Amino acid sequence: MPNAAPSTPMRQRIITAVLQIIGEGGVAALTNRRIAKAAGVSLGSVTYHFATQHDLLRESLLHFVREEARHFTELADQCQTDSLAIEDAASLAGQVACGTALDSAHLAPFELYLHAGRDERLREAASEAFTAYDRLATQILTALGVPNAERLAATTVALVMGLQLRRLATGSPADDLVDALLLLAPGAAARSSEQGFPA
Repeated sequence: MPNAAPSTPMRQRIITAVLQIIGEGGVAALTNRRIAKAAGVSLGSVTYHFATQHDLLRESLLHFVREEARHFTELADQCQTDSLAIEDAASLAGQVACGTALDSAHLAPFELYLHAGRDERLREAASEAFTAYDRLATQILTALGVPNAERLAATTVALVMGLQLRRLATGSPADDLVDALLLLAPGAAARSSEQGFPA
């Protein structure tokens, strides 16, 4: 995640810097001095816009969530079709989970979610992101004809995020995630049908 351009509003530059630092060194790496340097702003500007580190973390997480929700809503809207192929769904999930590179932008969300697990004040913001993930998963599963798609959405999201975490930890290629989804998706659809879940 590159440093924000000087023309970007100062508050946004600070948030971008926070996400960059979290991705590179975790929440423990955050200091106002480091944030100011990465954002290209004065030290006083950081404390002017954000009184506490909690405010910084909350606003950074909310910003990330809003961007995720916007992106996933666009992707979900693209999936509103009755003829989505499993291969296309797996490819789409690969786009969501993997992006194009292993970098700090992919690590920052996991750091923020872990921190939300420790700080209940951040959990509402984290829940917003998972709502967006679930909506996209429901749209994809519905388009694939999987019965009871809404019930299976959270499990699908957990699978994708777990595989993404494995990829980040091991450096395995994005194709591994897509291949796993291609293997599992038909089985999930068949099992749901066998168990008689309503669509």
